[in-house]
Formats: sequence, C-alpha cells, structure tokens
Amino acid sequence: MKTLYTTSATAKGGRDGHVKSENGILELDVRTPKALGGSSDDFANPEMLFAAGYSSCFGSALSLVIGKAKIETGEPTVTAKVSLGQIENGGYGLAVEMAVNIPQVSLEEAQKLVEKAHEVCPYSNATRNNIEVKLTVTNS
Repeated sequence: MKTLYTTSATAKGGRDGHVKSENGILELDVRTPKALGGSSDDFANPEMLFAAGYSSCFGSALSLVIGKAKIETGEPTVTAKVSLGQIENGGYGLAVEMAVNIPQVSLEEAQKLVEKAHEVCPYSNATRNNIEVKLTVTNS
C-alpha cells in the first residue's frame, strides 16, 4: 500500500476512559453504553466512533464515484448502524448495516453507485470478509 495519510489517537482507560487524536481536534470521554452494563448512554463509545468514521468515509467514496460517473444527484446521506456481539470463539465482533440514500436517481442507478462506493471505500476494504456489512439503498 502506498500511504497517503496517517494519523493516530490515544486511548486511556478502555471503554470507560478518554480518547484524544494526535492533533487534539478529537478529544472526548468514552463510556460503556447502558446495553453493555454502563450507567448511561450520555457518552461516546467505540461503536459510535466506528459508525461515524465508516459513514463519513463511505459518503466520501460515494461522492467520488458519483463525480467520476458524472451523474446529477441530490445530496446523498449515509447512516452506519454498528452492532457489537459475541462470536463463535467466545470473542466479540462487529456487524454494520449501512443505509444509503441517493435522491434524484433511479433505485437501480443508486444501487450501482453504492456497490461501486463499497469497492472504493477504505473502511469497506478493511472490513470485507471480516465483518458482515449489509447495504440498504433508497432514492427518495
């Protein structure tokens, strides 16, 4: 791989700790969500951060694909729903449901654009054959 960009973030305290990016732009406390035994849902957590990263990265890949195809669309939206669960070996894994809306194109065209974006997106390439990623496409 030819590296184009590198960044880092440091976490202290795991799920009940603090994360900070190397440039200090991202700095926040993280806590275990209520569903996993935490006291509240008032903080960020690793799954939330992954959902934010994946949805924004996928949106950029989609914009790139739309631009290269020279297709006029409305502004796409991408929502990543990230689930944490136990896997067969007793460890833990993730699953993602990606809801993508591309207005002002046919559903067939939207589906093609999303499939192409899924091939281009770095998060999709990193997770391919590692976690389940379900794509749902709409055009309204």
